[in-house]
Amino acid sequence: MSLEDIRKEIDALDEKIVPLLKERMNCSLKVAKEKREQGLEIYHPKREEEIINRVNEKGGEFGSYIAGVYREIMGVSREAQQIELTPMGSLASTIVNAKDGIKENVSIACQGIEGAFGNIAAKNLHKTGNIKYYSTFEEVFKAVENDEAVYGVVPVENSNAGSVMEVYDLIMKYRFYIISAAELAVNENLLALPGAKLEDIKTVYSHPQALSQSEDFIREHKLTPVEYSNTAMAARFVAEKGDKTVAAIGSALAGSLYGLNVLVPSIQSVKHNSTRFITIAKQLIIPENANKVSVVFSLPHSVGALNRVLNRFCLNGLNLTKIESRAAKNGEFDYLFYLDFSGNLNDRKTIALMSSLDSELPDFTFLGNYKETVIKE
Repeated sequence: MSLEDIRKEIDALDEKIVPLLKERMNCSLKVAKEKREQGLEIYHPKREEEIINRVNEKGGEFGSYIAGVYREIMGVSREAQQIELTPMGSLASTIVNAKDGIKENVSIACQGIEGAFGNIAAKNLHKTGNIKYYSTFEEVFKAVENDEAVYGVVPVENSNAGSVMEVYDLIMKYRFYIISAAELAVNENLLALPGAKLEDIKTVYSHPQALSQSEDFIREHKLTPVEYSNTAMAARFVAEKGDKTVAAIGSALAGSLYGLNVLVPSIQSVKHNSTRFITIAKQLIIPENANKVSVVFSLPHSVGALNRVLNRFCLNGLNLTKIESRAAKNGEFDYLFYLDFSGNLNDRKTIALMSSLDSELPDFTFLGNYKETVIKE
């Protein structure tokens, strides 16, 4: 028998299998409706395990492989049940009724001062905005909460130094929406007083993330790193100090604003260095061209809980771009999972998935569906 003959035999078997799978899916939906009427849970692990054991036994030498196929079948069936039967609750209504236009010519809060990377990101995300500066990230959130600013711009992640954990904690504390995001290419520069030479520098000031991103350069030149609240504020401090033995790490813009020279450009350890900034808002805004969704959730303490949730995104064809866990800080050993995925909530199936997770998980927060862009310093 030739390879082509074998493939024809497989095709013929598939012609028989697909209609049977459709019948099985229809039976699964009938089961789900019965469960709803009786107030039973859709997920029945004992029943699923009985089926797995049965097909494993009947499958003989291929038992474990066939059992694997059936696990996928039951996962797909369960997801179809959830999508079909989960009522569209308040979250779905909030998503459907969201505004689609970000306001212009309004106040934008960001941390630091002029010349900081947050300032650069805010100007790119909100070109007509009136930038207002605050000393800490929490002050940015408070400014939005108290209507001192309509929106706030904060960093959430660096491609090399990782997540800005303080901001993630504030996201959960204030539960604002994310309405836009941008990836900013960040060049960390050694900024020094005019006339200073590299061999003069003994101490370098900057934000902890910038120091972390430049740690190889700092170590190589035996510099003493000192944490400062913001890169631009560090540059201003060095300018005011007037000491040629100290320098700052920050943007070229900060250097020019505060009279410092770029002594050494692009000192970050990894040359492709970028930071994600987000815009936070009290009101949900979903642009028509939104391409990313962010959610936060907790899980029940049961075997395979995380795998089941993540598999549901896979079954709906959604590409996960980030997942990270953080302690829930409730005094127990509970964790929150921050998850980003590519998508647009114009799709009813994705809204249904959000509604389903919202109704099932102990804690589920929809953070936003927004457009993420790439900008350069």
